[in-house]
Amino acid sequence: MKATELNTGRIPESQLILNDDQSVYHLGITGAHVADTVIIVGDPERVTTLSQRFDQVIYRQASREFVIHTGRLGTREITVLSTGIGVDNIDIVINELDAAVNIDPSTRQVREQLRSLNLIRIGTCGALQEDIEVGALIASAFAIGYDGVPWHYKGAFEPEEKALADAFTHHARWPEELSKPYCAKASSVLLEQFGGNAINGITLTANGFYGPQNRSLRLRLSDDERLERIRTFAHEGMVVTNFEMECAGIYALSSMLGHRALTLCVALANRYREAFSKDPKKDVNTLIDKVLSQL
Repeated sequence: MKATELNTGRIPESQLILNDDQSVYHLGITGAHVADTVIIVGDPERVTTLSQRFDQVIYRQASREFVIHTGRLGTREITVLSTGIGVDNIDIVINELDAAVNIDPSTRQVREQLRSLNLIRIGTCGALQEDIEVGALIASAFAIGYDGVPWHYKGAFEPEEKALADAFTHHARWPEELSKPYCAKASSVLLEQFGGNAINGITLTANGFYGPQNRSLRLRLSDDERLERIRTFAHEGMVVTNFEMECAGIYALSSMLGHRALTLCVALANRYREAFSKDPKKDVNTLIDKVLSQL
């Protein structure tokens, strides 16, 4: 996805909200606090799990669900940032990360020299194919989202993204009353670097954990067969591998703003076999160690 129009003038106070120290409103950071490589996690407690592996932590910040540690691992400087859950939070995180590094807080103008970040999401997911084992690592080559956030921006989807989204919408018999699905792809550079030892496929980014992912507790679903239609979708040799709640928004917003993004998840559940991990913490740590070893 590409932006078709970007702001170039002064950004007013009600649009770019800054704290007294000139940091961005929710994250509480400035560009000096952000490394070029940013690992994104959902769970705030996972930030410490990651930064404990650093040789040195040089910056810490916490506000609401947004916890940020920047440190050094060998010669690399890395930022770890928690987002909480959902693309609504991703809208905050990606926009404010970009604002911190690419907007001058003193002039409220876009900087002449822009920074391009590598954004690597380490997450958990539910596998949708019978042959994907619990504990498997999944790299999201493409993500289909139905959260609706990217439709609020002036952007254009690439032909392969549009074709995939259209094919999915048709196959899933997507109802008009739900938000229109969109597709965004991973950074090819990051996918090549980190995706070699993982299952590559299409990730579905849902706008909820229960009904939007076809889970039913006391409330009955509006369509009991939607999950099976999703599971059986295939496009140019790819299938829908997993459900999660952030990836498509990360891909769409990052690419529009000129950043590179990739999501790597460990499957804690298999929705087809109704199985769940016996040791989720161990599975997550395996993914973390694998990603850090490939940086």
